[in-house]
Amino acid sequence: AGDDQKSKLLEKIAKQTFRASEIVNSLLNFSRTSPTEFAELDLSRLIRETISLVEHQFQKTGVATALTLADDLPTMRGNAGKLQQVFLNLFINARDAMPGGGSLSVRSWAEAGFAHVEVSDTGQGIPTENLARIYDPFFTTKGPKKGTGLGLSITYGIVQEHNGIIEVDSTLDHGTRFRLEFPGISVRSPHALASR
Repeated sequence: AGDDQKSKLLEKIAKQTFRASEIVNSLLNFSRTSPTEFAELDLSRLIRETISLVEHQFQKTGVATALTLADDLPTMRGNAGKLQQVFLNLFINARDAMPGGGSLSVRSWAEAGFAHVEVSDTGQGIPTENLARIYDPFFTTKGPKKGTGLGLSITYGIVQEHNGIIEVDSTLDHGTRFRLEFPGISVRSPHALASR
């Protein structure tokens, strides 16, 4: 107290310590191989809970959210914490792709025993040459101090762990759309996905 120079320095140290902590947590999540506990869950409810975590942030940055979530999604087995991380990563990436504001649409529907989710934004889009690399560890197009390049890599790993599929299509300056598919409990074989 009373020393502006030291206060500013301490503030910088605190911010960078927090950033270092986030990077270490991302690395731990990326490398973690311990078994995940799965339980029955409602994916639409999980998405609603996740969007509520970022809604205030989105309003401040001029991003409107539109949810069209089905109430009849098949119950699936999964890890709520990890799946929440998947959607949080997708929502935060969408926000970062719309620095001047825009809209994020999230919809879910049921089809043939599978739960489908689509996350679309009206942001800057992903250049075609980068689409094949977005799940690569440490690949990022964000500027310095904006991202580690682990978010989508971790997202991809979690989706795979849940026997799911994630696909993306994007048009430069027109936005990006991620489609996810997860088997409901009634879909027994993880190989069913491969044959679809």
